[in-house]
Amino acid sequence: AEVFDVLDARVALLRETNSTLEAIAQALFKSWFVDFDPVRAKQQGLAPAGMDEATAALFPEGFEESGVGPVPKGWPPGTLNDLAALNSQSWSARTHPERVRYLDLANVKANEINAVIEFAFEEAPSRARRALRSGDTLVGTVRPGNRSFAFIDKPVAHLTASTGFAVLSPRAVENTAFVYLSATQDLSIERLAHVADGGAYPAVRPDVVSALACVVPPTAVLCVFNAAARPLLEQVSGNQRQAQTLVTLRDTLLPRLISGQL
Repeated sequence: AEVFDVLDARVALLRETNSTLEAIAQALFKSWFVDFDPVRAKQQGLAPAGMDEATAALFPEGFEESGVGPVPKGWPPGTLNDLAALNSQSWSARTHPERVRYLDLANVKANEINAVIEFAFEEAPSRARRALRSGDTLVGTVRPGNRSFAFIDKPVAHLTASTGFAVLSPRAVENTAFVYLSATQDLSIERLAHVADGGAYPAVRPDVVSALACVVPPTAVLCVFNAAARPLLEQVSGNQRQAQTLVTLRDTLLPRLISGQL
């Protein structure tokens, strides 16, 4: 019982830590790219809070009108498609590996991957087609309000997602954290849930995900933001891998203890 208590407590702590890290990353994204707090501070002649001078200098001192309302000067409104490619790599009859490690919608929830199932390609579900790379963002297109999204970091070989996901691959490495946090912020998920149609099986097309609106900050701002936020996302992924190892250990030990093998 003491062994299982320790394992359960450690798993719970890792998950709580991940919730905190995710909240920090989303709060930073919202401050910089939704509320535009640094721009508002400079507009009022103030130094942006919690920001060094070099970073503050990257932000404009005011706003300009656009078709979607006021945006920071020099930051044009755009969509995620400006910063990420949609479903850029898929397995075909000629390019598929012998075996795939498959992610389906049911096993992904709010940036937590609960299970990866290995199949021979010929025996895998027909939806196992989206090839994944480190830095990709997954967003579930079926019942998007269920929040089936995840950030992919250091994936196992031939990690493959269901075609029920839209896969956003950053067009440049500095776009990575911005793309994930923009696509999975509450406003984006609520928007996708609102436009989903299909009655009992509400869904959106993958291109609706890549068409989510956002500002397009300069590369220098994206670089600084990625340097701050991506390590948080990578730590979340590392904690998830550790938690999954502990859960597997616990579930392996339990039947052996109960049966008297140990």
